[in-house]
Amino acid sequence: MSTAPVAAHPSSHPSQKTGTAQAPGTTAPTVTDPALVRRAVKAAALGNAMEWFDFGVYSYIAVTLGKVFFPSGDPTAQLLSTFGAFAAAFLVRPLGGLVFGPLGDRVGRQKVLALTMIMMAAGTFAIGLIPSYAAIGVGAPVLLLAARLVQGFSTGGEYAGASTFIAEYAPDKRRGFLGSWLEFGTLAGYIGGAGLVTLMTALLSSEDLLSWGWRIPFLIAGPMGVIGLYLRMRLEETPAFAAEVEKAESSRPKVPLREMVTGQWRALLLCVGLVLVFNVTDYMLLSYMPSYLTGELGHDATHGLLVVLGVMVLMMIVQPFAGALTDRIGRRPVIAAGCGGFLVLSVPALLLIRDGGLLAVAVGMGALGLLLVCFTAAMPSALPALFPTRVRYGSLSIGFNVSVSLFGGTTPLVITALIGATGDVMMPAYYMMAAAVIGGFAVWRMAESAGRPLPGSAPSLEAAGTR
Repeated sequence: MSTAPVAAHPSSHPSQKTGTAQAPGTTAPTVTDPALVRRAVKAAALGNAMEWFDFGVYSYIAVTLGKVFFPSGDPTAQLLSTFGAFAAAFLVRPLGGLVFGPLGDRVGRQKVLALTMIMMAAGTFAIGLIPSYAAIGVGAPVLLLAARLVQGFSTGGEYAGASTFIAEYAPDKRRGFLGSWLEFGTLAGYIGGAGLVTLMTALLSSEDLLSWGWRIPFLIAGPMGVIGLYLRMRLEETPAFAAEVEKAESSRPKVPLREMVTGQWRALLLCVGLVLVFNVTDYMLLSYMPSYLTGELGHDATHGLLVVLGVMVLMMIVQPFAGALTDRIGRRPVIAAGCGGFLVLSVPALLLIRDGGLLAVAVGMGALGLLLVCFTAAMPSALPALFPTRVRYGSLSIGFNVSVSLFGGTTPLVITALIGATGDVMMPAYYMMAAAVIGGFAVWRMAESAGRPLPGSAPSLEAAGTR
């Protein structure tokens, strides 16, 4: 077996050495409008922020939601039912990807991203309007589940579309930096949602929070959705997609689903491997660790949540700089550093988290957070570069959502089950190490994309005199 990196689509990378030659079938390089690029980044990042705002709200207010929407009785059963409705959204994400991804390759990225924004905002806003179980009985949890399914279905087209949108707008030499703001939006949304719930819990009595206070974070999604939709509707279609339409004489032929899968199988496997290490470590740190700190290690719940929020603030600060670094030295070295770091440091970091005081916990969590930035900064630009323009949205949606649903979203459940079966509280470290091995193999086999045109697209240059 060859040890050299393999491009997913060699025929689509004619300019890998110089980054300036024209791709087949294209005309002149695209010169980007910096103001339009900034609007594209803001519009894409806001959608990701909304998705994770809901994630943070739902995670932090789960106990209250269990009391509101499920019959009184065992608190554990209520909490499990609440998280069951939460997990249901992951089951329909691949279906959303199968619908929105191919649609984005046919009618355009901008139109589909506007639609997913409407659906995400409507689903979250609707939760804030649902009557309690005490008011309408079993209809309450049914409506909650329906709203969660709408959210999950819409998010199936969100990340792949948003990363594709930014990647196709960004100039080749700044794609890493601009793409990193997508995950900046993720962190900001999660911090905003979790922070709002924490503040409300501190300010409101338990009775007020249970009767009406819990609705406020969900109702905020309405205005957020209107702002996001406004930003997305103001944007033009990406230059890469517009060029595809022009080549097809202003009509987009339907791309068969088979072409998006079997025609891109090598790139899809790379995508699944990269997304696996990205999301296993992401959900481990941001979703599972608060429960691990309190449930398995006995730390105070408030301290555990504050540590996680502090780690996310640290990640936000570092994120744009790490994105810029991927433009300077490449995506592969940065992702490889993250994989190597998780392989070597997962056990020491978890030992610090397990056996130390609050400072040791913060240091261990901070180390894992900085390693995670290697993925959050590089993936939004690396993943779209795996696929040609013709099938980019569809193939990326399929690969991303299958990997998230099978590996990322199941991480808390699998780790809890493994600890229960083995009694070994070091299982989170071993799981991250296994994910790092798979991710390391994927990054070894992927081609470098920094500073180069996207497959099937003309070179994208920044207008002279702008920065």
